[in-house]
Amino acid sequence: MREKIILKIGFSPCPNDTFIFDALVNKKMDTGNLHFEPVLEDVQTLNNWALLGKLPVTKLSYGVLPLVASKYKLLNSGSALGSGVGPLLIALNNISVNDVANHRIAIPGKNTTAHLLFSLAFPEAKHKEFMRYDEIENFVLQGNGLGVIIHENRFTYVAKGLTKIIDLGDYWEKTIGTAIPLGGIVIDKKLPAEIQKQTEALIQKSIALSFAAYPQLSGYVTINAQEMSEAVMRKHIELYVNHFTSYLGEEGKKAVVKLMQVFAETTGTAVNTGDLFV
Repeated sequence: MREKIILKIGFSPCPNDTFIFDALVNKKMDTGNLHFEPVLEDVQTLNNWALLGKLPVTKLSYGVLPLVASKYKLLNSGSALGSGVGPLLIALNNISVNDVANHRIAIPGKNTTAHLLFSLAFPEAKHKEFMRYDEIENFVLQGNGLGVIIHENRFTYVAKGLTKIIDLGDYWEKTIGTAIPLGGIVIDKKLPAEIQKQTEALIQKSIALSFAAYPQLSGYVTINAQEMSEAVMRKHIELYVNHFTSYLGEEGKKAVVKLMQVFAETTGTAVNTGDLFV
């Protein structure tokens, strides 16, 4: 009998992540000798932990991947990547894109993809304030400045009377010409290649099992989504979980490498895209 290996795996309580990992962490499938212990945290916390190498397997923003590529490899399964899925820049009142740099801007974390995409579109903007993604709508509603929103806030800002200035994902697609890499799943490079590949395949199977039951939502998804309606949960899943989530493929890998190159150009930080993928 093979020795049981316990791996902590970090991801967010957002519906797309709990949908992806439900079967994997809740024993709805055979995971062989691997046992996965979920650690649910907001993505910015997971990004900070990735910088420290705290978890052997974790979700992170692609914006932080260049900084941890020496410690982690990117799995081909579990990513949030696609078209029309990027962050939005919103305001309380309609303003010109030419006036953005003059305002305070709330951004969901320094090392997030949202920050990278915003910086690409508005390199001259300096008045940035970093906070949890779920605090940004209120920041804007209170008249404190502009906000870059992600996740379920994409579906709620209009009902709250807020206005979209620019779709940063659309700007990326038109400027860079690839799909938008938002978040991915990485694994510790020190783990044996066999475990890396096994984890990748198991996540892919977990996704397939969740899709087999869809549009029914499991209790794991609904409980962690808290006050979100089931309609918004499904919009969340349908926006962020797609064919790239099951397997990045060459198109997905190209987009990730391009993002790392943009990161290098935007920040002046050297990055190494070799030995990046499992």
